[in-house]
Amino acid sequence: MYPIDLFHRQARKTPDLTAVEWDGGAMTYAELDAASAAFAAGLQAIDPAPGSRVGICAYNHAEHVVAWVGTLAAGKVWVPLYPKNRAEEIGRAIEFTEMSIVVADPDVRHLVDGGTAHVLTTAPDTGADTVAGLLARHQGERPAFHPLPLDATQAIKFTGGSTGVPKGVMQPYRAWNTNIATQIVAWGLVEGDRYLTAAPITHGTSTYIMPTLATGGTIVLIDRPRPADVLAQLAENGITTTFLPPTMIYMMMREADADRLTFPRLRNLVYGSAPMRSEEIARAQAMFGPVVASTYGQTEAPQIATMISAQDLTREDKRASVGRETFLTRVAILGPDGREVPTGEIGEIAIRGDLVMTGYWRQPEKTAETIKDGWLMTGDLGAFDDESFLFIKGRSKDVVITGGFNVYPSDVEPVIAEDDAVADCAVFGAPDEKWGEAVLAAVEPKPGRTVDAEAIIARVKDRLGPVKAPKAVVVYPALPRNAYGKLQKQVLVDDFVAQRNKESA
Repeated sequence: MYPIDLFHRQARKTPDLTAVEWDGGAMTYAELDAASAAFAAGLQAIDPAPGSRVGICAYNHAEHVVAWVGTLAAGKVWVPLYPKNRAEEIGRAIEFTEMSIVVADPDVRHLVDGGTAHVLTTAPDTGADTVAGLLARHQGERPAFHPLPLDATQAIKFTGGSTGVPKGVMQPYRAWNTNIATQIVAWGLVEGDRYLTAAPITHGTSTYIMPTLATGGTIVLIDRPRPADVLAQLAENGITTTFLPPTMIYMMMREADADRLTFPRLRNLVYGSAPMRSEEIARAQAMFGPVVASTYGQTEAPQIATMISAQDLTREDKRASVGRETFLTRVAILGPDGREVPTGEIGEIAIRGDLVMTGYWRQPEKTAETIKDGWLMTGDLGAFDDESFLFIKGRSKDVVITGGFNVYPSDVEPVIAEDDAVADCAVFGAPDEKWGEAVLAAVEPKPGRTVDAEAIIARVKDRLGPVKAPKAVVVYPALPRNAYGKLQKQVLVDDFVAQRNKESA
């Protein structure tokens, strides 16, 4: 069984149901099946080799979904290219994976120029090098089937920074199958559900598309939405499930009149990509209902190694948890010797099972550093409680070692966040001659509010002791985040060091 088989089976079962919907249009399962098959046949006409790489650099629209499903149907490897990334980063990915075909929106066509890949645009005309033209030329055709092993690569997704040699995570068919089955069970996906693509398809949203299509649901497309747009969709368009970064949820809750809306069909408001503060989870539950849930995974073990249900997240003592390991995946906490540590002790989170990648594209040394004795070493620190709920303590590289003591940002940040003037915060370490590293904090004030840095330091010192108290609090109008909402702690470190050097010069 391959991931695409699950869609094909559902298309035969419910050809007339709506598979994809967008503002002003819709596509049935039969129509998506026919279009993606024609696209797949067209890809194979351009490059008949199974397993060759196809990049898609596009926003959330119907042509993107057709190209995405068609790439899977063609037996190709999907490589997502986020259209807000720089041309240099996208160019490196195209060159590094030796893509033979790239699909791009017309307004970002320049980002994929300069290579040897055959470029197709999502322009509406039926020209020779457009998606529409390829569909017209191969209408009614179906692709050849290539019986690849389940360890063969279905997708290559890039992780890490935008400089140096990229790390391309090879996600095999088996990992996708595991993700799909786990998502269906975890969220209780059924025919008639409606999934809102409020985050980019090139990122975490992609892991929800095939589970939805495998169960007779509808993918509701919304492109680059504002918080008000997402709220309206959730309230008025029968959405049952969506996946969002916490930053979007925070902005939605600040919208005028948001607390007057109702969300009658919403069942799963899943947050991920970053932790969400306990008090904000409580606010979201009060606004949206007992529907807030979360997952933990990595690109190397996509999306759902653990999950916490909406019901479990209503427990105040579990709001800082990412839940229990999912039913097809093993999660453990390992010590420096590679052995599992006792319940309650902090160690490195490790993942094992079919959800795990096969390795990094053409980087065997990086693969060997990350997969050890069958375990994916995540680089995240965590601990299990006595009910097997996982609590993440942060990245191992984010632990601040000050005066010989380990300070975990996840212990300090909730105390800072209690300040009513603080919208968001981050704790980090910077080199310090006396302490080795100094504990520092960065805060983002709520609109119109002023943060009292000394009061924050005093509160942490009173609650957690002087070792964990920040030596300084830096105020940012907005904390630095990347294009898809992840906090960039290294930017905080670099900013602090640069400012300190400037002041001492």
